[in-house]
Amino acid sequence: MNDIVNSDATSSDATSSDAVTTTDAVPTVTVDQLPPHIAEAATRAGWKTLMPVQVRAIPYLLDGRDVMIQARTGSGKTGAFLLPMLERLDPNKAACQALILVPTRELAHQVWHEAEILCGSSGMRTVAVYGGVGYGQQIDALKQGAHIVVGTPGRILDHLLKRTLVLDKLEMLIFDEADRMLSMGFYPDMREIQSYLPERRINACMFSATFPPQVMRTAHQFMHDPEFVTLSSGHVHVAETEHVFYVVPDMGRERSLVRIIEVENPESAIIFCNTKVNVHFVTVVLQRFGYDADELSADLSQVDREHVLTRVRKGSLRFLVATDVAARGLDIPELSHVIQYEPPEDTEGYIHRSGRTGRAGAAGVAITLVSRADKSVLDRIVKHYKLPMMERPLPSEEDVQAVVAERLTALLEARLRDRDKLQAERSQRFVPLVRSLMENEDELPIMTMLLDDYYQQLLHAPTLPPEEPQSKPVRKPAKPERSRRSRGPRRK
Repeated sequence: MNDIVNSDATSSDATSSDAVTTTDAVPTVTVDQLPPHIAEAATRAGWKTLMPVQVRAIPYLLDGRDVMIQARTGSGKTGAFLLPMLERLDPNKAACQALILVPTRELAHQVWHEAEILCGSSGMRTVAVYGGVGYGQQIDALKQGAHIVVGTPGRILDHLLKRTLVLDKLEMLIFDEADRMLSMGFYPDMREIQSYLPERRINACMFSATFPPQVMRTAHQFMHDPEFVTLSSGHVHVAETEHVFYVVPDMGRERSLVRIIEVENPESAIIFCNTKVNVHFVTVVLQRFGYDADELSADLSQVDREHVLTRVRKGSLRFLVATDVAARGLDIPELSHVIQYEPPEDTEGYIHRSGRTGRAGAAGVAITLVSRADKSVLDRIVKHYKLPMMERPLPSEEDVQAVVAERLTALLEARLRDRDKLQAERSQRFVPLVRSLMENEDELPIMTMLLDDYYQQLLHAPTLPPEEPQSKPVRKPAKPERSRRSRGPRRK
């Protein structure tokens, strides 16, 4: 469901029981309490009441306070950050005053569409900026002075480098679905965008379905003393584990696992299996797909076991596949995910496994793969422990293709930005060959092989935020003069 569609069945004027904050909460707001022109926009959208996330978030944004808001897609968060812009931005000032960073082109287009509905009649112009399409229409919209710019970090950075986008008049910076932006590999681009922000303080807000350690570190690098609001009832901080399950076919469970990993893109995970045979099988499958995975079982020699454990302790192994017995006693810091390839054979096993993530005040995700046949096992565990278990639809091949295409486009555009003039000149030698390959259907396997190899190399060695959070944003150091000339002028 699009964020702009408010459902009367789910959107009451929520009280603080639906959302708690780790800091002094600001008063909630109802439609009747909104400034007149914001209330009119809500009415035009057909809203009789506000969604809980809007009730909680709008006062923070109207007050100009930096805030991290835990809210899922479809919760109404887009309206939560668009409506305050009607009060905060000046339609008579033809310049970018609000920048909304999103992980995918589809979300960029969706947010742009909702901004047109909510803000269009106020005289504010909005443009969606993302990769995979030409620059022409985007540049024209930016030259006309779009007030609200929505885009993916990579393409936003391209326009900043070209000086077709300037942020000197920026007032609001929104990170939408921050957890997904990091999983798409946008962190380096987000940090470089920071070097183009004005020296003065910018009101920054971050929306994310979960706040694992890497998202928390990112938040503190971009925000000033941010406050935290979650719509997870009963939780007053981020120390929680999200419990998720996927229903998978009886045959081909390993293929389902690969699709889930591609979409979820865990920073690090233990994958639990019930038998040593499955541990070895899953490890081989993941390694053949290009993942950094290794197994831990009683069949390993002591030398091999110590080698795996050393990588685990250093945090240099992305996926550890193990049985409950082999993984007993291991303590892996900041483990983002626990994936249960199959439900445990006893109810206590689930708590033992899922408890490996979400430690030391961090958030984590516990994912369980179940077939229709063993779904009853998971049901018993959920009932016994009263777990807030959520089902997610199994990604299709088309879903994976879309995510991979978006991620690869971002990686390629980032690599292109790093090339100097000599490298760009050298690349021109291959233009005729590329055109020839594109025109010949029989040569398609060559193109797909090259893209696949490049994707595997870059994706499985991601650049993540540094370990220690920084209280204030750090401006990116100036690049060498050769690099500056090759990219065009930077902001002064």
